[in-house]
Amino acid sequence: MPLKVVIVDDELLARQELQYLVENAGDVQVLALGSNGIEAVDLIHKHKPDLVFLDVQMPGLDGFGVLKKLLEKKARLPQVVFATAYDQYAVRAFEVNAVDYLLKPFDKSRIERTIAKARERVALVEASIAPDSAEAKLDALLRLVEEASQTPKVQRGKIVLRAQNRLMLVDQKEICFVSIEDGAISVVTPAMEGQSNCRTLEELMEQLDPEAFWRAHRSYVVNIQHIREVVPWFKSSYQLRMDDPKKTEIPVSRNQTKRLRELFNL
Repeated sequence: MPLKVVIVDDELLARQELQYLVENAGDVQVLALGSNGIEAVDLIHKHKPDLVFLDVQMPGLDGFGVLKKLLEKKARLPQVVFATAYDQYAVRAFEVNAVDYLLKPFDKSRIERTIAKARERVALVEASIAPDSAEAKLDALLRLVEEASQTPKVQRGKIVLRAQNRLMLVDQKEICFVSIEDGAISVVTPAMEGQSNCRTLEELMEQLDPEAFWRAHRSYVVNIQHIREVVPWFKSSYQLRMDDPKKTEIPVSRNQTKRLRELFNL
């Protein structure tokens, strides 16, 4: 019997890529594709898949919210694989007894291993020898959802910059882009340019909102909301023209081109 699968992701390219990789894993039937959390609940309820690939971050209802809705409807829970661009969700994924979590962009060999793990889990459930009972699984999820609802969301604070011999506090949404050269990190806003005390871009990015900031190149981090234009470049590459006063053009590295296309449906 083929493994029955539903895929839900709010990015069209991600859905298509995941469908292609999953179907090529062998003996898998993709029953339906969805683009948001509400669709996910309906599709899972309708098709009763063995396995569902769920994007963690979706407008309206995220991947964890989908599972909560299924619990409220007392629906049969399939095996779950969470997909995300950020690995901070990995721990939460396994706390709800997920089969696996996948980081974007997807990797063919990782997909194949995930499918193999899912088959084992489905076989255990069908044989009624699953390592975790259904009741324990539901209890764990309910506790997680309750804790999440009671825990205030982390508020991303302001960034401290050195400019004109002064320490300035800058709201993150004002930041156009960040660059590093010879170990010095520059932060550019429409009104000013300053230096960060962070030693690496990775250290600075820990303070930035991952929903808004994207590392387009090893030397640049951009605020997606401040991209003015995507400029096609040579050999199928791109540059980003920002909305700072200098209209700075920032290169997109080849391994981030795919992410760029996903962000703007190019």
